[in-house]
Amino acid sequence: MKKIDIYEELKSNDYPGRGIVIGKSADCKSAVTAYFIMGRSVNSRNRVFIEDGDGIRTQAFDPSKLEDPHLIIYAPVRVLGDKTIVTNGDQTDTIYEHMENGQTFEQSLRTREFEDDDPNFTPRISGIIEPNNGGFDYSMSILKSADGNPQSCQRYTFSYNNPLDGEGHFIHTYMGDGSPLPSFEGEPKKVAIPNDIDEFTDGLWNSLNADNKVSLFVRFIDIATGETKTKIVNKNK
Repeated sequence: MKKIDIYEELKSNDYPGRGIVIGKSADCKSAVTAYFIMGRSVNSRNRVFIEDGDGIRTQAFDPSKLEDPHLIIYAPVRVLGDKTIVTNGDQTDTIYEHMENGQTFEQSLRTREFEDDDPNFTPRISGIIEPNNGGFDYSMSILKSADGNPQSCQRYTFSYNNPLDGEGHFIHTYMGDGSPLPSFEGEPKKVAIPNDIDEFTDGLWNSLNADNKVSLFVRFIDIATGETKTKIVNKNK
């Protein structure tokens, strides 16, 4: 698979929806993850990311404009011990709770399906970073309908052991704008990961469509010490 420039990839798609990036910094010092949300409706755009313990959660920017918290208010990032979970919905809690009870990332997601937002049936995308013998592994998952048919849920998990320096993967919910919105297809896209959190944050945020972007989270985790650096950008300030 060819490695692509994630900034150019985002600039070419007005509406990738929600997206997860996980990988390893080019200097091999950090496990890196990013998560962004976009929105077309007033309700979807009326959100911000806020820190919640070691993770983050979404919150209504203007509570008076919140119409329906279903599918838009959740914890995208939670930390379980030395594991970092990143998802686009409340399956973050499902993964956390099942893994806390000894099940795997993949097993926990067998209990969930795509979102119930007919006619889009938005895929549930998830990722996890897990330390491994002084390094780390990561996995990504997508739960999607069968080409828009909700009678069948298709579950795909992609695992990456000992990732290469400066390399990561990007998965998102939609191939682009549309009605209904077309679900992501294929494997997560191979992307380059830089060394600097400010560079990566600015590059991602500036590449997202100005009208549709809502919030962005980026975290660098020091592989040797476990120390984290986090950046959050919200369109609503």
